[in-house]
Amino acid sequence: MNRSAYLIFNPVAGQGDSEQELATIKSILEPEFNLNIQFTTEEVSGGELARKAVENNAPIVLASGGDGTVSAVAEALINTDIPLGAIARGTANAFANALGIPDTIEAACKVIVDGVTKKVDAAMCNNRPMILLAGVGFEAETVEDADRKAKDRLGMLAYVLSGLKQLREFDKFDTEIESEEKVITVEASAITIANAAPPSSFLAQGTAGVIYDDGLLDITIIAHQTTAGAIATSFKLLQSASNEEAVERDGVGYLRSKWVKIATNPPQKVVLDGEIIGTTPIEVKCIPRGLKVFVPEKLAIEPNENLDNLSGVKVEHKPK
Repeated sequence: MNRSAYLIFNPVAGQGDSEQELATIKSILEPEFNLNIQFTTEEVSGGELARKAVENNAPIVLASGGDGTVSAVAEALINTDIPLGAIARGTANAFANALGIPDTIEAACKVIVDGVTKKVDAAMCNNRPMILLAGVGFEAETVEDADRKAKDRLGMLAYVLSGLKQLREFDKFDTEIESEEKVITVEASAITIANAAPPSSFLAQGTAGVIYDDGLLDITIIAHQTTAGAIATSFKLLQSASNEEAVERDGVGYLRSKWVKIATNPPQKVVLDGEIIGTTPIEVKCIPRGLKVFVPEKLAIEPNENLDNLSGVKVEHKPK
């Protein structure tokens, strides 16, 4: 008997032919699943559809679209024990890339068919669900500046061009960062609080790669610098994201914590999982292993040396 699954599909995501992409998904998944396909619209978001799926006791929820769709669906599944299948079709595909999930349709569908799941961390930011990261200052300005038309036309280059523009215009701000172990007061240009982050989110990489199942948030602080210094720091952080070696440069600080509070003077814009949500102050709390996700088998069985109790990593396979 085939398993049942809700498929939440965004027909306007990406730059491909959505009808053909849906046909490809159905050709791979329908032999294995009874699909209940729900389409997002301008009026009905992926998050709303996912919450209805939870109310209807959906055994599996699949999300196909860009980062906004996948993140919204994932957020609705936090602490539900309902597995999420991500079929990324967007510009950056940050969630898939952060967790090592393939971002091609065929490979992503195969991961779901294989049926291996793993529990990963989630978080709450000002009582809003967070699966990727929150950015304060520079990163928030960059996301806001990279508008929808630019992303459709230029893809990831839109974020790069926006970042270069912001580097010419960035301002410093005073900030107080409180964690479970310390209180830090510093003059900063950007702060990133990451639960999970792909290498392309280079401002989150000061800790040499974000660990998405260690029960901790990764906080990277970029101190105020000249434009030239900021460019050099950005390059170092990109290197850190690529080779998983901690960045060593003046003006970059980082810490790991279960929770963090950030206040700034003056107030700064805050971006949460790619969307501007307002301004500081913010409080972010980790939800250890709060989200169950379909992942490639090698990731599910890969030991995490940063965990105190490796047996706590729950790995499940579909029944044969």
